[in-house]
Amino acid sequence: MKTESNESLDLLSVFLTGIPGLEAQHGWLSIPFFTMYIVAIVGNSLIMAAVQADPALHEPMYLFLSMLAVTEVGVSVSTLPTVMGILWFDTCQIDFDGCLAQMFFIHTFSCMESGVLLAMSYDRFVAIYNPLRYTAILTLPRIISMGLGITVKSVTLMAPLPILLRQLPYCHTNILSHSYCLHSDLIQLPCADTKLNSILGLAIVLATFGLDSLLIVISYMLILYTVLGIASGEGRWKALNTCVSHICAVLVYYVPMIGVSVMHRAAKHASPLVHTLMSSIYLFVPPVLNPIIYSVKTKPIRQGIVTLFSCKRELL
Repeated sequence: MKTESNESLDLLSVFLTGIPGLEAQHGWLSIPFFTMYIVAIVGNSLIMAAVQADPALHEPMYLFLSMLAVTEVGVSVSTLPTVMGILWFDTCQIDFDGCLAQMFFIHTFSCMESGVLLAMSYDRFVAIYNPLRYTAILTLPRIISMGLGITVKSVTLMAPLPILLRQLPYCHTNILSHSYCLHSDLIQLPCADTKLNSILGLAIVLATFGLDSLLIVISYMLILYTVLGIASGEGRWKALNTCVSHICAVLVYYVPMIGVSVMHRAAKHASPLVHTLMSSIYLFVPPVLNPIIYSVKTKPIRQGIVTLFSCKRELL
């Protein structure tokens, strides 16, 4: 039986915000945003298809890369409906449950992406520290278990957030500051104490992004220590060169995240446009750049994509 509170939530709507001060240019702005979505979804889908189709790419490094591509497609698809809805049709209204669902998927896929980047740093450490036992350590069942573990951890940690938000009363104008739903935005809406939600949100950030980034740094310290022990300069350069794409992916992911966190705490009174741009860079840039980075820097991925198109052409 529904309570009065639940019934009111069923009727509750949330209003999203476009790009502050540039509402009249939404039509033109939709072109670069839609282009980014196309590049992100198509680029990452090509990487997944190439890894799946080419047996030569069924190695730990490329299997982890395909996992990263899955998370980035997930983030892009999670934000696409509301962002393009605002830019194309000025559709700013979303029902509350839909907003909670979008928030859950954005944060879950972001958490999974952080976990996959950590797994990839472990992969690079094993490949450099013990290359002869690389495939024996990172077997397919172990890689699948790591992927499932990352997924279960992300879903389990993020599931309480929408559940707790749904228990709170909402009695003010429900306007968010972005064109998608984020937990940091939604906890500003209830007319009740949200201390528990804030503490839980902070704990999740520390247990996922904070811990993952720390372990990635430790992994690269161990990698650097191992590389310095290699006798030849050519061997050291070759070992480090295998890490370049992953280092770029880590920087592309974590630098905007740190920038957003600093902006929220140290520049609260900055223009809303600046906050919107920083959040957009954090969510939209990594899915666009990572497939480009890995395609440019990783020859087997380039060859796999070329082979994929060659096979399609032969079938036609």
